[in-house]
Amino acid sequence: MPFSLSNAPEREASQFIGFAGNLIDRQSEKRSDDSARLALAEPATRLLLVASGRLVIDFANDMANPYFQLATAQMLGGRLDDAVLLGRTDGTATLAVPVGIEPDSVPAPLKSVDFRSVVTQAIVDEATLGALAQGAALLAWHASHRFCGRCGAPSEMRAGGYKRVCTACATEHFPRTDPVAIMLTVAGDKCLLGRGRHFQPNMYSALAGFIEPGETIEAAVRRETFEEAGIRLGRVVYHASQPWPFPYSLMIGCFGEALNEDIVADTDELEDCRWFPREEVLQMLSGIHPGELRVPPRHAIAHHLIRAWADEA
Repeated sequence: MPFSLSNAPEREASQFIGFAGNLIDRQSEKRSDDSARLALAEPATRLLLVASGRLVIDFANDMANPYFQLATAQMLGGRLDDAVLLGRTDGTATLAVPVGIEPDSVPAPLKSVDFRSVVTQAIVDEATLGALAQGAALLAWHASHRFCGRCGAPSEMRAGGYKRVCTACATEHFPRTDPVAIMLTVAGDKCLLGRGRHFQPNMYSALAGFIEPGETIEAAVRRETFEEAGIRLGRVVYHASQPWPFPYSLMIGCFGEALNEDIVADTDELEDCRWFPREEVLQMLSGIHPGELRVPPRHAIAHHLIRAWADEA
Protein backbone atom coordinates (compact mmCIF):
# COMPACT_ATOMS: atom_id res chain seq x y z
CA MET A 1 0.00 0.00 0.00
CA PRO A 2 1.62 3.32 -1.02
CA PHE A 3 2.34 5.86 1.68
CA SER A 4 3.10 9.51 1.06
CA LEU A 5 2.80 12.68 3.09
CA SER A 6 3.59 14.85 0.11
CA ASN A 7 -0.01 14.73 -1.14
CA ALA A 8 -1.52 15.64 2.22
CA PRO A 9 -2.86 19.20 2.71
CA GLU A 10 -0.76 21.52 4.86
CA ARG A 11 -3.80 22.25 7.04
CA GLU A 12 -5.73 19.11 7.84
CA ALA A 13 -9.54 19.20 7.83
CA SER A 14 -9.69 19.10 11.64
CA GLN A 15 -8.30 22.63 11.88
CA PHE A 16 -11.46 24.11 10.36
CA ILE A 17 -13.87 22.60 12.88
CA GLY A 18 -15.24 24.16 16.07
CA PHE A 19 -13.29 23.67 19.34
CA ALA A 20 -10.17 22.64 17.38
CA GLY A 21 -8.28 25.95 17.31
CA ASN A 22 -6.33 25.57 20.54
CA LEU A 23 -2.97 27.42 20.35
CA ILE A 24 -1.88 26.85 23.95
CA ASP A 25 1.50 25.21 24.53
CA ARG A 26 0.49 22.52 27.01
CA GLN A 27 4.06 22.01 28.27
CA SER A 28 3.14 18.56 29.50
CA GLU A 29 6.75 17.71 30.35
CA LYS A 30 6.92 20.65 32.79
CA ARG A 31 3.82 19.92 34.88
CA SER A 32 4.46 19.68 38.60
CA ASP A 33 2.05 19.16 41.46
CA ASP A 34 2.21 22.86 42.33
CA SER A 35 2.25 24.24 38.76
CA ALA A 36 -1.35 25.45 38.87
CA ARG A 37 -0.86 27.16 42.24
CA LEU A 38 2.31 28.89 41.06
CA ALA A 39 0.68 30.03 37.82
CA LEU A 40 -2.24 31.54 39.74
CA ALA A 41 0.24 33.81 41.53
CA GLU A 42 1.56 35.30 38.28
CA PRO A 43 0.09 38.78 37.60
CA ALA A 44 -0.42 38.22 33.86
CA THR A 45 -2.15 34.86 34.18
CA ARG A 46 -5.43 34.51 32.26
CA LEU A 47 -8.35 32.60 33.75
CA LEU A 48 -11.28 30.96 32.02
CA LEU A 49 -14.10 30.85 34.58
CA VAL A 50 -16.67 28.06 34.38
CA ALA A 51 -19.93 28.19 36.33
CA SER A 52 -21.94 24.96 36.27
CA GLY A 53 -21.03 24.12 32.69
CA ARG A 54 -21.21 27.71 31.44
CA LEU A 55 -18.41 30.05 30.43
CA VAL A 56 -18.32 33.42 32.18
CA ILE A 57 -17.84 36.28 29.70
CA ASP A 58 -17.43 40.02 30.24
CA PHE A 59 -19.62 41.94 27.79
CA ALA A 60 -18.55 45.45 28.87
CA ASN A 61 -18.07 48.04 26.12
CA ASP A 62 -19.71 45.79 23.51
CA MET A 63 -16.78 43.40 23.75
CA ALA A 64 -16.82 39.72 24.67
CA ASN A 65 -13.85 39.03 26.94
CA PRO A 66 -13.66 35.46 28.30
CA TYR A 67 -10.39 35.94 30.23
CA PHE A 68 -10.17 37.22 33.80
CA GLN A 69 -7.66 37.80 36.54
CA LEU A 70 -7.53 36.34 40.02
CA ALA A 71 -9.63 39.05 41.72
CA THR A 72 -12.66 38.32 39.54
CA ALA A 73 -12.34 34.59 40.13
CA GLN A 74 -12.32 35.17 43.88
CA MET A 75 -15.34 37.51 43.64
CA LEU A 76 -17.32 34.80 41.85
CA GLY A 77 -16.40 32.11 44.36
CA GLY A 78 -13.61 30.53 42.36
CA ARG A 79 -12.52 27.14 43.65
CA LEU A 80 -8.84 27.83 43.18
CA ASP A 81 -7.74 24.47 44.56
CA ASP A 82 -9.54 22.89 41.60
CA ALA A 83 -7.98 25.17 38.97
CA VAL A 84 -6.41 23.39 36.01
CA LEU A 85 -3.34 24.73 34.21
CA LEU A 86 -4.00 24.48 30.48
CA GLY A 87 -0.54 25.70 29.47
CA ARG A 88 1.07 28.88 28.20
CA THR A 89 0.81 31.22 25.22
CA ASP A 90 3.85 33.42 24.63
CA GLY A 91 4.83 32.73 28.21
CA THR A 92 1.47 33.70 29.73
CA ALA A 93 -0.30 30.99 31.70
CA THR A 94 -3.96 30.09 31.07
CA LEU A 95 -6.01 28.22 33.64
CA ALA A 96 -9.58 26.95 33.80
CA VAL A 97 -11.22 27.66 37.15
CA PRO A 98 -14.61 26.41 38.39
CA VAL A 99 -16.57 29.12 40.19
CA GLY A 100 -19.22 28.52 42.83
CA ILE A 101 -21.64 31.29 41.92
CA GLU A 102 -24.95 30.23 40.36
CA PRO A 103 -24.94 31.02 36.62
CA ASP A 104 -28.00 33.26 36.90
CA SER A 105 -26.38 35.25 39.71
CA VAL A 106 -23.34 36.40 37.74
CA PRO A 107 -23.34 40.22 38.00
CA ALA A 108 -23.57 42.44 34.89
CA PRO A 109 -21.81 43.14 32.61
CA LEU A 110 -20.68 39.56 33.13
CA LYS A 111 -22.81 36.71 31.81
CA SER A 112 -22.56 32.94 31.99
CA VAL A 113 -23.10 31.41 28.54
CA ASP A 114 -23.56 27.71 27.85
CA PHE A 115 -20.81 26.12 25.79
CA ARG A 116 -23.03 25.35 22.80
CA SER A 117 -24.14 28.98 22.52
CA VAL A 118 -20.55 30.15 22.81
CA VAL A 119 -19.61 28.19 19.71
CA THR A 120 -22.83 28.50 17.68
CA GLN A 121 -22.98 32.27 18.17
CA ALA A 122 -19.21 32.71 17.58
CA ILE A 123 -18.94 34.77 20.74
CA VAL A 124 -15.20 34.11 21.12
CA ASP A 125 -12.39 33.38 18.67
CA GLU A 126 -11.22 29.95 17.54
CA ALA A 127 -8.21 29.89 19.87
CA THR A 128 -10.44 30.54 22.88
CA LEU A 129 -12.88 27.85 21.76
CA GLY A 130 -9.98 25.42 21.68
CA ALA A 131 -8.89 26.44 25.16
CA LEU A 132 -12.49 26.08 26.33
CA ALA A 133 -12.67 22.54 24.97
CA GLN A 134 -9.53 21.64 26.88
CA GLY A 135 -10.52 23.32 30.14
CA ALA A 136 -14.16 22.27 30.16
CA ALA A 137 -13.28 18.63 29.54
CA LEU A 138 -10.72 18.59 32.34
CA LEU A 139 -13.01 20.29 34.85
CA ALA A 140 -15.82 17.88 34.00
CA TRP A 141 -13.51 14.89 34.47
CA HIS A 142 -12.32 16.12 37.85
CA ALA A 143 -15.88 16.76 39.01
CA SER A 144 -16.87 13.15 38.27
CA HIS A 145 -13.68 11.45 39.51
CA ARG A 146 -13.25 12.74 43.04
CA PHE A 147 -13.08 9.23 44.46
CA CYS A 148 -10.73 6.40 43.63
CA GLY A 149 -12.20 3.85 41.25
CA ARG A 150 -10.10 1.14 42.90
CA CYS A 151 -10.78 1.54 46.64
CA GLY A 152 -13.36 4.34 46.86
CA ALA A 153 -11.26 6.72 48.96
CA PRO A 154 -11.04 10.44 48.07
CA SER A 155 -8.50 11.39 45.41
CA GLU A 156 -6.51 14.61 45.06
CA MET A 157 -5.49 16.66 42.03
CA ARG A 158 -1.88 16.51 40.92
CA ALA A 159 0.29 17.62 37.97
CA GLY A 160 -1.53 20.91 37.50
CA GLY A 161 -4.82 19.10 36.89
CA TYR A 162 -3.67 16.25 34.67
CA LYS A 163 -3.73 13.53 37.28
CA ARG A 164 -5.54 12.48 40.44
CA VAL A 165 -3.95 10.35 43.14
CA CYS A 166 -5.85 8.28 45.69
CA THR A 167 -5.23 9.39 49.28
CA ALA A 168 -5.48 5.79 50.53
CA CYS A 169 -4.00 3.38 47.98
CA ALA A 170 -1.97 5.91 45.92
CA THR A 171 -3.48 4.74 42.64
CA GLU A 172 -2.96 7.30 39.88
CA HIS A 173 -5.91 8.30 37.68
CA PHE A 174 -5.55 10.23 34.43
CA PRO A 175 -8.08 12.29 32.45
CA ARG A 176 -10.13 10.28 30.00
CA THR A 177 -11.33 11.08 26.52
CA ASP A 178 -14.30 9.17 25.14
CA PRO A 179 -13.81 8.36 21.42
CA VAL A 180 -16.91 8.67 19.25
CA ALA A 181 -17.11 7.56 15.64
CA ILE A 182 -19.22 9.81 13.41
CA MET A 183 -19.64 8.66 9.84
CA LEU A 184 -21.18 9.71 6.58
CA THR A 185 -22.24 6.66 4.59
CA VAL A 186 -22.16 7.12 0.83
CA ALA A 187 -23.69 5.15 -2.06
CA GLY A 188 -22.95 6.66 -5.43
CA ASP A 189 -24.50 10.13 -5.62
CA LYS A 190 -26.39 9.96 -2.34
CA CYS A 191 -25.55 9.84 1.36
CA LEU A 192 -27.24 8.45 4.44
CA LEU A 193 -28.52 10.89 7.06
CA GLY A 194 -30.49 10.22 10.19
CA ARG A 195 -32.60 12.20 12.59
CA GLY A 196 -32.27 11.58 16.34
CA ARG A 197 -35.24 12.10 18.61
CA HIS A 198 -33.47 14.92 20.46
CA PHE A 199 -32.52 16.84 17.30
CA GLN A 200 -33.70 20.34 16.56
CA PRO A 201 -36.66 20.53 14.15
CA ASN A 202 -35.95 19.53 10.51
CA MET A 203 -32.28 18.66 11.18
CA TYR A 204 -30.61 15.57 9.74
CA SER A 205 -27.05 14.50 10.45
CA ALA A 206 -24.43 11.79 10.06
CA LEU A 207 -24.77 8.72 12.26
CA ALA A 208 -22.52 8.38 15.30
CA GLY A 209 -21.71 6.14 18.25
CA PHE A 210 -19.13 5.44 20.92
CA ILE A 211 -16.12 3.30 20.09
CA GLU A 212 -16.04 0.28 22.37
CA PRO A 213 -12.99 -1.28 24.11
CA GLY A 214 -10.89 -3.44 21.82
CA GLU A 215 -12.47 -1.95 18.70
CA THR A 216 -10.76 -0.12 15.85
CA ILE A 217 -12.21 3.11 14.52
CA GLU A 218 -13.14 1.39 11.26
CA ALA A 219 -14.83 -1.51 13.06
CA ALA A 220 -16.86 0.94 15.16
CA VAL A 221 -17.95 2.82 12.03
CA ARG A 222 -19.15 -0.41 10.42
CA ARG A 223 -20.85 -1.69 13.59
CA GLU A 224 -22.68 1.54 14.39
CA THR A 225 -23.87 2.01 10.81
CA PHE A 226 -25.26 -1.51 10.68
CA GLU A 227 -26.84 -1.30 14.14
CA GLU A 228 -28.52 2.04 13.50
CA ALA A 229 -29.45 1.71 9.83
CA GLY A 230 -28.93 -1.90 8.71
CA ILE A 231 -26.34 -0.75 6.17
CA ARG A 232 -23.17 -2.80 5.74
CA LEU A 233 -19.99 -0.91 4.87
CA GLY A 234 -17.00 -1.79 2.77
CA ARG A 235 -14.19 0.73 2.77
CA VAL A 236 -13.94 3.23 5.62
CA VAL A 237 -11.83 6.39 5.28
CA TYR A 238 -10.83 8.83 8.02
CA HIS A 239 -11.52 12.52 7.39
CA ALA A 240 -11.12 14.66 10.53
CA SER A 241 -11.52 14.78 14.31
CA GLN A 242 -13.01 17.27 16.76
CA PRO A 243 -12.65 17.83 20.52
CA TRP A 244 -16.18 17.85 21.91
CA PRO A 245 -16.47 19.02 25.54
CA PHE A 246 -19.83 17.35 26.27
CA PRO A 247 -18.38 16.28 28.58
CA TYR A 248 -14.99 14.99 27.27
CA SER A 249 -15.33 13.28 23.90
CA LEU A 250 -13.28 13.15 20.72
CA MET A 251 -15.37 12.96 17.57
CA ILE A 252 -13.63 10.91 14.86
CA GLY A 253 -15.15 11.64 11.46
CA CYS A 254 -15.11 9.06 8.66
CA PHE A 255 -16.69 8.23 5.32
CA GLY A 256 -18.11 4.77 4.73
CA GLU A 257 -18.82 2.89 1.48
CA ALA A 258 -22.31 1.36 1.50
CA LEU A 259 -22.62 -2.26 0.30
CA ASN A 260 -26.44 -2.28 0.42
CA GLU A 261 -29.12 0.41 0.31
CA ASP A 262 -32.13 -1.15 2.10
CA ILE A 263 -32.44 0.71 5.41
CA VAL A 264 -33.53 -1.03 8.59
CA ALA A 265 -33.50 1.82 11.09
CA ASP A 266 -33.15 1.40 14.83
CA THR A 267 -36.28 3.22 15.93
CA ASP A 268 -35.02 3.44 19.50
CA GLU A 269 -32.13 5.58 18.27
CA LEU A 270 -33.55 7.31 15.21
CA GLU A 271 -36.76 9.12 14.43
CA ASP A 272 -35.97 8.88 10.73
CA CYS A 273 -33.18 7.67 8.46
CA ARG A 274 -32.99 7.88 4.68
CA TRP A 275 -30.86 8.45 1.62
CA PHE A 276 -30.41 12.02 0.40
CA PRO A 277 -29.26 12.79 -3.18
CA ARG A 278 -26.39 15.25 -3.51
CA GLU A 279 -28.61 17.97 -4.99
CA GLU A 280 -30.92 17.86 -1.97
CA VAL A 281 -27.98 17.92 0.44
CA LEU A 282 -26.61 21.02 -1.29
CA GLN A 283 -29.99 22.68 -0.78
CA MET A 284 -29.86 21.79 2.91
CA LEU A 285 -26.35 23.21 3.22
CA SER A 286 -27.41 26.42 1.48
CA GLY A 287 -30.56 26.88 3.56
CA ILE A 288 -32.87 26.71 0.53
CA HIS A 289 -34.41 23.26 0.97
CA PRO A 290 -38.12 23.41 -0.02
CA GLY A 291 -39.05 21.40 3.05
CA GLU A 292 -36.76 23.51 5.28
CA LEU A 293 -34.61 20.49 6.09
CA ARG A 294 -31.09 21.30 7.23
CA VAL A 295 -27.82 19.83 8.45
CA PRO A 296 -25.84 20.64 11.63
CA PRO A 297 -24.18 24.09 11.85
CA ARG A 298 -20.65 24.86 10.69
CA HIS A 299 -18.97 24.28 14.05
CA ALA A 300 -20.00 20.59 14.05
CA ILE A 301 -17.85 17.91 12.46
CA ALA A 302 -20.99 16.43 10.87
CA HIS A 303 -21.36 19.61 8.82
CA HIS A 304 -17.81 19.28 7.53
CA LEU A 305 -18.27 15.61 6.61
CA ILE A 306 -21.45 16.43 4.71
CA ARG A 307 -19.94 19.52 3.05
CA ALA A 308 -16.78 17.70 1.96
CA TRP A 309 -18.82 14.98 0.25
CA ALA A 310 -21.43 17.31 -1.26
CA ASP A 311 -18.80 19.62 -2.78
CA GLU A 312 -16.61 16.91 -4.29
CA ALA A 313 -18.53 16.63 -7.57
